Formats: sequence, C-alpha cells, structure tokens
Amino acid sequence: MTPSDAATSPIAGTPPADVDTARGAALPNPLPRPAGEEPELARIWRTPRGWRLLSDVNNSTIGVLYIGTALLFFVLAGVLAMLMRAQLSVPDNDLMSHGLYNQLFTMHGTVMMFLFAVPAVEAVAVLLLPNMLGARDLPFPRLSAYAYWAYAVGGLVFFGSLFFGLAPDGGWFMYPPLTNATYSPALNADLWLLGIGFIEISAIAGAIELAVGILRTRAPGMRLDRMPIFAWVMLVFCGMVVIAFPAVIVATLLLELERAFGMPFFVAEQGGDPLLWQHLFWFFGHPEVYIIFLPAAGMVSMIIPAMCGVPLVGYRLVVMAVVGTGFVSFGLWVHHMFATGIPALSLSFASAASMAVAVPTGVQVFAWIATIASANRLRPLQPPMLFILGFFVVFVLGGLTGVMLAVIPFDLQAHDSYFVVAHLHYVLFGGMVFPLFAAFYYWAPFSSRRPLSPRLGRWAFWLIFAGFNITFLPMHLTGLAGMPRRVYTYAENQGWTLLNQVSTAGAVLLALGVLVFLVDLARNFRPVFGGGASEAGNVWNAGTLEWLPNDSYGVRSQPEVRSREPLWDQPGLAGQVEAGAHYLPGAPTGRRSTLVTSAVDARPEYVLELPGPGWSPLFAALGTAGFFLLLTFKLTWPAAACGVLALVMMWIWMWQSEPLPVHAPVDVGAGLCLPVSCSGSRSHAWWAMVILLVVCASIFGALVFSYLFLWTTAPPGWLETARLPGAGRAWTVAALLLACVVGCEAAGRRLRASAAGVAWRVGAAALALLAGAGVELEGHWRAGLRPDDSGYAASVYAVAGLQAIFAAITAYLAAFAGARALAGRLAPDRRASLDTLRLFAGYSAAQGLAGLALVHGFPRWLA
Repeated sequence: MTPSDAATSPIAGTPPADVDTARGAALPNPLPRPAGEEPELARIWRTPRGWRLLSDVNNSTIGVLYIGTALLFFVLAGVLAMLMRAQLSVPDNDLMSHGLYNQLFTMHGTVMMFLFAVPAVEAVAVLLLPNMLGARDLPFPRLSAYAYWAYAVGGLVFFGSLFFGLAPDGGWFMYPPLTNATYSPALNADLWLLGIGFIEISAIAGAIELAVGILRTRAPGMRLDRMPIFAWVMLVFCGMVVIAFPAVIVATLLLELERAFGMPFFVAEQGGDPLLWQHLFWFFGHPEVYIIFLPAAGMVSMIIPAMCGVPLVGYRLVVMAVVGTGFVSFGLWVHHMFATGIPALSLSFASAASMAVAVPTGVQVFAWIATIASANRLRPLQPPMLFILGFFVVFVLGGLTGVMLAVIPFDLQAHDSYFVVAHLHYVLFGGMVFPLFAAFYYWAPFSSRRPLSPRLGRWAFWLIFAGFNITFLPMHLTGLAGMPRRVYTYAENQGWTLLNQVSTAGAVLLALGVLVFLVDLARNFRPVFGGGASEAGNVWNAGTLEWLPNDSYGVRSQPEVRSREPLWDQPGLAGQVEAGAHYLPGAPTGRRSTLVTSAVDARPEYVLELPGPGWSPLFAALGTAGFFLLLTFKLTWPAAACGVLALVMMWIWMWQSEPLPVHAPVDVGAGLCLPVSCSGSRSHAWWAMVILLVVCASIFGALVFSYLFLWTTAPPGWLETARLPGAGRAWTVAALLLACVVGCEAAGRRLRASAAGVAWRVGAAALALLAGAGVELEGHWRAGLRPDDSGYAASVYAVAGLQAIFAAITAYLAAFAGARALAGRLAPDRRASLDTLRLFAGYSAAQGLAGLALVHGFPRWLA
C-alpha cells in the first residue's frame, strides 16, 4: 500500500477505535486490492483432498470432524440408554445380566460426560471462534488437530471395549473401594482410569489453544468489552477446565497406582481414605456441570439477539454472571457428598454455594427474556428458537430440583434415588443438549451449502421435547417412591412398573426425534471443506463476525471492529472485508498467517505465521493413545514404543514452528507495518506456557490436598518423621533446583554470543533438575520407606514422583532448545523454545521447593 493509498483507505492511519461508532455510521467505499492477492491466499490455505484431508490442521476442517465425532458419541450413548430402558421396562426382566447392565450404565454416563459433552462444546468453539473473532485460525492449529485425533482415536477404542467384555462397570464416577484391585481385579477399571485420564489431557490441550486464541487473536479493535458473549463464556470455560480437570487426572492416576503397585491412597486400613477419591472427583465433577452449561448458555446469548434483531440486553451483567458462575461452581463439590458423614459446617457452606449459584444463572435467564421482550422481529417457530424455548422450560425445572437437592434433609432422603437421575438429566440434557441442537440449526449455514430444514427441525424439536419430558418427569416420582439408582431390575410388587413403562415410551419418542434430526443433517448438511464460496451465508441477518463471507482461509481481510454487532453497526463491512480493504488482506510472508493483537484492547502487535497441513499431529495423537491404552493391557514395550513415537512427532511439529530466516516486517494495511515474530511476554507461545503452568499448579495442588487430607483423617503416627531422610539431603535437592534456574537464565543471556554455550547451559540445568528428583527419591528409599507401606508413604512418593516427571519433561524441552541452538535455529527474535523452557524449568524448580517444604518441613514442624 502506497502512502497515497493509505491516506484514503477506509481504515488508513486510524488505530482500532477506542469508542463505539454511532449505530448506522458507514465506512467509505473500500479500495480494490491487487488482483493476485486472493488466488494466492486461496492457494496457500487450500484444503487437502482425498485421504490427505486427515493431515489438515485448519479449524474449518478440524471443527467439522470434531463436531461429527462428538455427535457420534452422543448417538452411541443414546443407544446404550435405550438398552437400559428396555431392561427396566418390565419387572424381573432377564433381557441382560447384572454385569452387562453395570457396563452399560457406566459407559452411558462416561461417554455422555467425557466423550460428548465437553468435546462437543470445544468442537463448536474450534469451528466458530476464529471467524467470530475475525481471525484466520487459532494460534496453534497443530495443537487443535492433536487434541481432536487423540480424543477421536482414544474414545473409539475406549467405546469398543464394550464388545469384548472389558468395559468399565464401576459407575462413571468409579468410587473406591468398589473399584480397587480387591473388588474389581479385571482390566475394566484400568481401561477407564487410563483412557479417561488421557482424554482429559486432550481436553486441556484444546482449552489452552482456545484461551490463547481468544486473548491474542481477536480482530483489531475488538476490546474485551466488545467480544461476543460466546467468546467470553469460552474464556471462562477454558479457565475452569485448566483448574478443574487436573483434579480428576490426579484421582485417576492415584487409583491406578493403587491398583497396579499397591500404593494405598484409598485403603483406610493402611492410612488411606476412600473419601479422598470423592473430593478429587467432585472437585472436577460439579464444576463440569457448569463447564458444560456455560458454553451452551453462550450459544443461547448469541442466537436470541439474531432471532430477535436486537442486541443482548444487559451484556455487561451477563458477562459478570458468567464469571461469577465459574467462580462459585468450585464451591459446590461437597454438594455430592451430603450423605458421606463429613462435618456439618462443610455441608452448610456447600449448601449455601449450591443455592447461591442460582443467582448468576437467573441473571442470564432474565437477560434473555428481556431481549425477547424488546425484539424488533421474532421467529418463534424457527428451529433454533424452538429449541431455546424448550431449553428455558427444561433447564428451569432442573434448576428448581437442584435447589431442592441443595437442602440437606431433602437430599439425604432423595440421595441415590431416581429423583437424582431425573434432576441430572434435566440440568445436563436441558442445559446443554437443547442449546446444542439450537446451535446446529442456527450455525449450519455458516459451514454448509444450505440450511437445515425448518419443517424437519420442528418435527425433531417436538419429538425430542415431548419424549424428554415423558421420559424423565416421571422419574422424579419413581425416585420419591423409593427406586434406587443403578439397579438392573425390580420386583413387580414394588409399584414402579407403570412409571418405568411411561419413561421407556418417552425414550422411544426422544430417540425418534434424534433420528429425525440425523435425517435432516444427512439430507441438508453439505460441509464446505475446500472453500466457503458456496456456503449458505447469513440467513438470519445476524450481527457478529462469523457471518462475514469466508473461505478456507477464513475472512479475506481481518476487519476493524468498532462495536459488539459490527455487521449491524458498520454497514458495508462485509463488502469491505471481502474486497480486502481491512487488515492483512493477503499472505505477505508467503505462508498462512493471522494477526496477534493485545489482550485487552486488541491493538495489532505482530503477524503470526501458521503451519499448513502435516501428519505429525495425527501420528503424535496415535502414539499418545497407543501409550495409554497399551499400558492398560500391561504391554509395556509396545506402549513405550508408542510413547517414543508421540515424542518424536511432537519434536517434528515444534521444530517446524519457528522457521528461519525471520521474515522482514510486513505491511498489513492501513499504513501499518508489523513484525513477523515476537519473543518474551508478548509472544503467543509465552501465553500458552503460562496457561499450561496453571494446569501444572492445579495438578500439584491436588496432590498437596491429597497429602494433607490423608493427614487429617489418618490415625495417630501417620507422619513417620523417624523415617524421613536427613535434612542435609533436602538442602542438597534445593541447591540442585536453584542451579537449574540459574543455568536456564544463563542460557538466555548467552543467546547472542554462543550457540554451544546455550546448549550446554540448558543441558546442565536439566541434569540438575533430574539429579534433584533422583536424590529425593533415593533418599526416601534409603530411609526404608516403601510406596506400598501406608497412605503416608504413597503420598510422599506421589509428590516426589510428580517432580521426577516434571524433571523429565524439562530435559526433553532442554534437549529441543539445545538442538535448535546448535542447528543455528535459535535467534533473539525466534526464541520461543528457550523462553518456554525457562518458564517451565522455573516453575518445576518452584514446585520442587514447595514439595520439599511439604514432605520434609511439614512433618518436622508438627513434631
């Protein structure tokens, strides 16, 4: 762009606006861009064809595959539910054995919660958020692809265990001691523990990708207070995932260590406590209800304004309500433990939090009602709006029964009855599935050649709505009549027959409604993988950026945003973006790229080069899935080979992430010239590592909680101070940890001087961290402590073992950074591998020092 062009450009010389423009103020007509830009952009972003489609990393491809896979698991879990309803339709039924029924209800709950609900909302976000934010793609496309393939491969193998009699049968909550090696010696429980733990790692990877994308790749001018509500709820979602999910990863790891090596974390006779599992599991499990609900509520907050033709009423209040819900939800986990005999004071706090969480939810509901009341237009009979109205009815009923269960005396009566089953489905199905169906009908034109059928959509809604209520409304009465959860049959004289038959009939209607939706999807949904030229487009006349014309590269140019509904408030914006009159209209570096903007006010900072199609994410995911699943069957060497494959593939994709030489600064439009790289705290890689360290801190926090919880519940003498290593050993380990930090910082200062100096310094730092972990473990072993001695010993080895894992990861990152330095691929403006190593090593050292204080200092302080 020449200076004269820049002077007349519609965005020339103007940074992203700090104030909203008046509604209806149009921008000048766009200037034409050079004729060769758009074909070049299409060539660079071209979607692979045939079997090579599996190598694609573009969000438009991964998002569709992700949603399709999540929908497949929804259907499979529904089939299991129909089999259970068939078994319960008549008393004393012998359609299936008790053992098979246990496997079915365990797999139904597990698949719905772990393989459908959370992946489905992540999938919708992967597909929509880049366009909703006005970006070309998410900042780590390979990470999105890895998260998807790990989930898809691991989930399908996990579900396939049903056909071999290896499906878990201890309930989707897997409470010990029922699931310990004494009562469940078969591999069924191991498959759940290792499989679900690794699938949660996939969910965390997706959350890190989404969080960095929301914070750093928004369109210029899209300040935080202009973000779409869906982006806000997904940001809160990501924060909840990185804090809550580590707890269940730690729980599954501890139970697997108990089953495989006899470390008695949950064995009361040896100083463990089975209630520890419930605390860890429900610290994840109840926030997960809101992890599922909040994105669905965000979809509702996006759909209602479009269907009504007015902005969302109370935008700021809704954002505050979303943040408040995420915060309060972490105080609710004891809500599931009212009948476990924990102290009354703890129960009262959990009961109060269970009622308080209704307040921010109510704020959102009233904001939606107010938006409908102020509508310029209303489409009540269109499928998206029908499903939202159904969501209102079902979710509010579920919320009311939730308040009932928050009252401790009532909960003690209804606990583990079918009343709880009904409440659970009203909250989860009503709060997540109804909005998700609304989203399918609303956003299908975004990535399909035509919308879904309104006529079939109405049939699907009424069948699903009627079938759902006929199925689950009677279950409240069944539960109050005394029918317990998880029973596979019942006697005729117990009086539950008619209610169960009504529920089974309703389930048939519900299944027919889902079938109509699937037929509609098969007939009308034609995904656009090769480009969006034939997409159905903005059929709802919505105001947010995902409805801009898009292709395989997303938007033709990244728009300047001046309001929350830019397509309404900036007339002509779609034409300007399509003409390339806004930021980054082409591919100035010759590679895929998008803008990185500041986290708060979205001012352009640098151009991020993005990777194209590649096989490394797929093979890394296959290696990861193989490692965890083969370990389940005690196939150690094949599992190790898969682990090595995963590490090699990750090395390859990271090696390709920072190409050299660095491209010169490029003109991105509006007379703005931006660098093509960034280092330090402004780098997107730095932000991703910081979020990963929050995950690590949550994992360590869960272990610290486990150690202290077992101390509070164990008999006297649990802390075996006489068997602690000498204090001198602890000081030696502390010195090695500090040496690691010093070595990494010294490597950062030597970057300009000597590649070999960088390599040996990061290598020495990693060796110091490894030596510290080894000295700590060896010290406890020499002191006579064995991991299977007691809950105390198991906790000590868990803390030390976690530190050893972090030391090994640091060594891997150090080897990578050192290799890049020696290869001449580490430079002051291409140093993400070194910066992330310094962050991770510094955290690992800090965690090691905290672990020393806990294991060595805490017992001596008590003594």
